[in-house]
Amino acid sequence: MENQNIEYKESWRDEYLKWICGFANAQGGKLYIGIDDTGAVCGVENAHRLSEDIPNKIVALLGIVADVNILNQEGKNYIEIDVTPSNVPISYKGKYYYRSGSTMQEQSASQAESTPVSDVKREKACWSRYRGETRYRKLLI
Repeated sequence: MENQNIEYKESWRDEYLKWICGFANAQGGKLYIGIDDTGAVCGVENAHRLSEDIPNKIVALLGIVADVNILNQEGKNYIEIDVTPSNVPISYKGKYYYRSGSTMQEQSASQAESTPVSDVKREKACWSRYRGETRYRKLLI
């Protein structure tokens, strides 16, 4: 069942990078491609190609890395995209998204920057700041 950390899609569309962005800006989560809204596996025919294309799109358009796995149930391949929370706000095409409950919310840049971060994220931000990455500095103010 879909919830804060799980989203099902029957097929891949590049617009689903918004969901990946939203998971990264929230608590992380998993996006499954080839599963319908009821949680039944319908499968995807091009799972191997998607397992190569999706990670490249995530890196190129979001600047993060997510685990992309091919899973199989009853002879049907489907894709699992496992997104970890980011230590900095992530944008997709200049817009920020946040996963809230089972919905995707668009945020302004100032909202994204003011979203509370955990102590672990603060430690990572602080470490990166001393490497000269000023983008992280806003998280420490």
